[in-house]
Amino acid sequence: MDSLHPLFTERLARLDAALQTLPDKPQETTVSTLRALWHLAGGHALSIEAAAAPLPELDAAQCQTLDRLIAQRVEGTPLAHLTGRQQFMSMELLAGPQALIPRCETELLATAAVAKLRHLADGQGRGRVIAVDVCTGSGNLALALAHFEPRAQVFAADLCEDAVALAQRNVAHLGYQDRVTVRAGDLLAPFDGPDFHGQVDLLVCNPPYISSGKLETMPAEIMTFEPRLAFDGGPFGIRILQRLMRQAPCYLRPGGWLAFEVGLGQGPAVLQWLQKTGHYDVIETVPDAQGQTRAILARHKEVP
Repeated sequence: MDSLHPLFTERLARLDAALQTLPDKPQETTVSTLRALWHLAGGHALSIEAAAAPLPELDAAQCQTLDRLIAQRVEGTPLAHLTGRQQFMSMELLAGPQALIPRCETELLATAAVAKLRHLADGQGRGRVIAVDVCTGSGNLALALAHFEPRAQVFAADLCEDAVALAQRNVAHLGYQDRVTVRAGDLLAPFDGPDFHGQVDLLVCNPPYISSGKLETMPAEIMTFEPRLAFDGGPFGIRILQRLMRQAPCYLRPGGWLAFEVGLGQGPAVLQWLQKTGHYDVIETVPDAQGQTRAILARHKEVP
């Protein structure tokens, strides 16, 4: 069945008239949304990217299900919560209200982190590299590191027990139980021991970075359905980042790298703070399409 089917065009007109999509989810158009919901009504939970597959025929009961799903989406329920799926770095992940829905801008950090991890692995003589992902949420960054660098042993953690459970489900969903371990705890606390002190090759983080005062101005679709903890970065938006930059040197080996995402406009201030710590000898930035810094990578000083 194709998208010119009368049932499709009728429901597309309904979405065109009522659905307001968010700029931080540019892949969600009314057409792609309807395709994902159509597949779901037909019994197949697919991310919006995977929903480009041919559409199935729907019977009368499935059409009713589709209409209910459309109504839920129009009322604000995120598409990824309805389908239970979200694609990240070409991986089909499980998604839900337990954690932040992975955004496309985080792929900038993921791509840079994977490249750095691969470079580190190439330079190691011990056959593996250790990566740690804190504030892991659904586990998307940790899984991207494992997926694209088979020499990596990846550890992840999140303060929220529900997010940890979702991340663990994603690890099993993608079959990386042998190389990705998820723990519960506050930032780096789950790794506070000799097995990790001075041993980590790459430490990554997509922290909460929205200032507390701005949370109430965010779209209802975000604040009603996604966990507040995943966004609240404190009064100035960099509370977690400051803790991360202070604590990371204890865990990174000399020459290891810290990599994290920053909010729009935060790049210059965070770079200054990072430089003032004196712990890093090389700092790199990753810009978005508009030239705004969205990820920062810093190398822990090599031993002289």
